Amino acid sequence: MTVEGETKLKNKERQKCEIWTRIMGYFRPVSGYNPGKKAEFYERRYFSEEKALENINSSKDSDADPDFPDQSGEEPTKH
Repeated sequence: MTVEGETKLKNKERQKCEIWTRIMGYFRPVSGYNPGKKAEFYERRYFSEEKALENINSSKDSDADPDFPDQSGEEPTKH
């Protein structure tokens, strides 16, 4: 299935896309990372305000998790 106006490239016509990310205040290409830092980069989860608000609203409807501190700032009890 192709979208109208989409260009199909052959594999020999393609080029590698370099991914850059901001770390410690400046941008660097991920290709320059050591294996451990690359693994950490690919395990990252990105923040979504919409998803966070959904989670907040759904947690108000369910029982609170005893291992998670509530909004009062009190520490959870240890079992």
